[in-house]
Formats: sequence, structure tokens, C-alpha cells
Amino acid sequence: MGHRRVVTATRVVSAAPERVFDLLADPCQHPLLDGSGTVLAVRSAPPRLFLGATFAMGMRMGLPYVTRNRVVVFEEGRAIAWHHPARFVWRYDLEPVEDGTRVTESFDYSAPWGVVIEWLGWPERNRRAMAATLERLARLVAGEAV
Repeated sequence: MGHRRVVTATRVVSAAPERVFDLLADPCQHPLLDGSGTVLAVRSAPPRLFLGATFAMGMRMGLPYVTRNRVVVFEEGRAIAWHHPARFVWRYDLEPVEDGTRVTESFDYSAPWGVVIEWLGWPERNRRAMAATLERLARLVAGEAV
């Protein structure tokens, strides 16, 4: 196994894990949740994700592009993850706590070519974007505008 490269962010949100999971499993919510400003719109997706589901998102990082993702983890109310063709994995783990749900978002770029992510200085940028995503998630589950 190669070098493990993972960036994470964690936040407690005031909602039950099932409510949080429903937002994450709805690809139409992803542009609203995204704190990086790169996820623009759903291009193709089922109404609700499931293990093995594929979905495509219109993205913009400098130039517009489309990324196609596959759901590789789907544990109702607990965890959901997907990867794009480069095999970098975006994952959300949900844990019930007294005040709601502890949400941990992680970006795993352990694929051998993930060294490029480090070379570009993206891990810290991703960490900031993930913290912003979790802030948006907290606001959405509280019924606030993002």
C-alpha cells in the first residue's frame, strides 16, 4: 500500500444523522453544500445516491469541466463516499452526538498520482473548503440560507 494522504474537517451540526445523510445522498444539494465554489450543477444523477450509483457534476476550477463520480460507500445514516476517475475519494462519516451529528468530511488522495495534489499545495485549500462545506451543511440543516 502506498503513502496515505488524507485531509479531514469535522463539525457538529444540529440535526439527526438521517437528516444530514439525506442531504448528502441528494446530488442536487451538492452545489449548495460545496464550500469550495467549484461544484456548479448536477449534469446527470439519480434522485438519491446508492452504492454503485454514478453521477456527473458540472465543475469549475479555472475552466469549466464535468466530473463523473461513483458511490463507493453507502451506509444509511452513517457514511457515504464517492470517487472520480482519478480515484480520489470524498467521504462523509456521521456520528450521533448529544447536540446532533458529528460530521467528518475527508478527502483521500492516496492514489500514487496524489503527490501532484501536494505539489500544487491543495491539501490546505481543500481543508479550508471542507470547513466551509460543513458550515454550509450546518446552516442548511438548520433551515438557514447559504
